[in-house]
Amino acid sequence: MRLVGVDGQQLGVVPTPRALALAQSEGYDLIEVAPAAVPPVCRIGDFGKLRYENQQREREAKKKQKTITWKEVRIAPKIDEHDLETKIKTAARLLGHGDKLKLVVRFRGRELAHPDRGRVLLMQMADRLKDVAAIERAPLLEGRQMIMVMNPVRPGQAQPAPLVGPARPAASAPQPATAPAARPAAPQVAPRPATAPPPARPAASAPTAAAPRVPAAAPRPAAPPRPAARPAAARTQRPA
Repeated sequence: MRLVGVDGQQLGVVPTPRALALAQSEGYDLIEVAPAAVPPVCRIGDFGKLRYENQQREREAKKKQKTITWKEVRIAPKIDEHDLETKIKTAARLLGHGDKLKLVVRFRGRELAHPDRGRVLLMQMADRLKDVAAIERAPLLEGRQMIMVMNPVRPGQAQPAPLVGPARPAASAPQPATAPAARPAAPQVAPRPATAPPPARPAASAPTAAAPRVPAAAPRPAAPPRPAARPAAARTQRPA
């Protein structure tokens, strides 16, 4: 293995038993520094002191490390302007602490029929907070609530590009309008001589339908005279 002394002096390649005996003779430990190297690198030193120094470095790194916490601000679709100002101030304060912010618009009842109202509110808040935050996720409807995520932006930090759709090809410059080609003049036709209109024909009278003749009814024969009434028969009187 390649051995390094206490003072950092290179001792060259030394067999492992010899390096271990050399470290024990000086009252130190044999510490493996780079086991993946060829040959491995070891140094002579105090293992307890080295471990303490590593622990101190980890603590300092944890102190400098900033843990990101999530904060949530809820608003209603029918929020008043003064309440919206209060929500914006709260969101700016949370973003100033370095926390991620989740803006939520909750729809109740028939409010879900107008999700555009929630999207307008979220984009309005994002526009007012553009100096301290940037949009990480655009407004998205999930169930009965619309969510937008914003990240804090430190002073002097470049803001990420806004979320836009795929780039469209640039529109070509408008070409100057060309005058339409002149059409050939139509050949002139000599006017026809005016002719007198034909005399109007007299309107034909509509033929009148002749009334059909009704044959005269034949005279009915006279009824025969009725016979005279017979005289009543004389009553015969029986002798008493």
